[in-house]
Amino acid sequence: MGSVAANPVGSGSLSSRVLQMLQSATAEVWVKFLLALVGLGLAFAAALFSTISRDAGNLWATLILASTSLVMATLVGLITVPYLARRVAVERFREQFDYDVTRAGIVYALVTLVIAIAALNTGNNLLYIVVAAMLAAILVSGYVSAVVLRYLELDIQLPEHVFAGRPVLGRIILHNPRRWLPSFSVRVVSSRKKRKKPAKAWRWEAATFAFPLNRPAEQQWLKLPDRRLRRVLVLPPPPGLFQGMAYFPFLPPQADGVADLELRFDRRGCYREDSFGLATGFPFAFLTKTRHVSLRREILVYPRIETTGEIFEVLPLVRGEWESFVRGRGSDLYRIREYLPDDSARHVDWKATAKSGSLKVREFAREDERKLAIVFDNPVAGTISEENYEDAVRMAASLAWHFSQHEAEVSFMLPGSPTMRDLDEFLAALAVVKPLGVVPAKDPLCEMDLESGDQYNLVVTSRRRGTVPNALWNSSYFVFVAESPSPMTGR
Repeated sequence: MGSVAANPVGSGSLSSRVLQMLQSATAEVWVKFLLALVGLGLAFAAALFSTISRDAGNLWATLILASTSLVMATLVGLITVPYLARRVAVERFREQFDYDVTRAGIVYALVTLVIAIAALNTGNNLLYIVVAAMLAAILVSGYVSAVVLRYLELDIQLPEHVFAGRPVLGRIILHNPRRWLPSFSVRVVSSRKKRKKPAKAWRWEAATFAFPLNRPAEQQWLKLPDRRLRRVLVLPPPPGLFQGMAYFPFLPPQADGVADLELRFDRRGCYREDSFGLATGFPFAFLTKTRHVSLRREILVYPRIETTGEIFEVLPLVRGEWESFVRGRGSDLYRIREYLPDDSARHVDWKATAKSGSLKVREFAREDERKLAIVFDNPVAGTISEENYEDAVRMAASLAWHFSQHEAEVSFMLPGSPTMRDLDEFLAALAVVKPLGVVPAKDPLCEMDLESGDQYNLVVTSRRRGTVPNALWNSSYFVFVAESPSPMTGR
């Protein structure tokens, strides 16, 4: 399990927290803020001088200065103030905490409302006291839950090698840096909202305010940055790193809590989380408060490695063709044949010689020339179905995994990529491979120049048998992935 360096989300001193806040703000926000200060300062100066001009009896100067002050204040209010409010105040508040009312909280609020109505109708002081205590409990619950989550530091450690369909363990470390205050009932959850269908939502988009409105863009003499609210279609987010949660019932001051969470990915690909959530319902479970922690973690899931009947059907055929290609002298017996003058006497098979009456020698497969290239012939999009494409990727990954365990020099090839010698590099490429977007000008198999090397080629392809280059048949074995449920194999 590989460890990723911790990314703390809190700090101990007030000065360091202020420094982090200043560094997190973008340059655009500070430019807008400074422009707003300058604009408001000039508007205030113009208003001040307009008052002086009015006392001096200068009507035109008063009118010009007052109008200038009003225009500048209006521009600041329309351009910079909404932008700063949205970027600094609203977004920061939403990124820090989310509130979800629980079922117990709804029932409690309804009971409080009923008692409040009864207190108003009867004027009973005891009911007023009960209502005040119940409302105070809601306020205490909101404040205490925020204190429980504040300053907690989160770290996620993920394994280095993950295969689709195989469960692995990820480690979650939660640190409480405070000296005196513990944390209670904290859950680490995924910050992604669970949506399976596309939905429409209102979104602010960047736009440009131009004047005059009806003129072409090159004839408009006033252009200002603007924002507009549009209703757009929001697709459901891709699956995150984990859908479960890790629960920490009690976290003492200056202590770490460690939890192992089982991760399982059904499909290959790159999975990423940009933030995680720290949630708690402590102390009364009226509200579930979630603090979003900015912590980016990424994991690459390799294709599924399978030992199915299709693999067992391919392996003996591949081994036979491979041994035939590299036959020679070595330790693996290839065949028994007639003796030739240049053969060594130590390779004579005396039992076969005695049975046949003629001199026989043993021929072996040469280990020093056992070179194999596993090639994934990536098809063009739309050539085969998505299901068959994933089967082809799994077949290539399974064959690569199997033959990498043998005592041979194995290389891996993908169209458009250099030859790879490392198995992990090839599996990582297969994890994110996609069908080709356009038809290549040159045949990818011919471009890889497979027939010129001294290795034997094992090619996983979606082509038909008649479309394979003839020059490759003598030095290659093809696994044909067709639209049938199981791949066809053959030379």
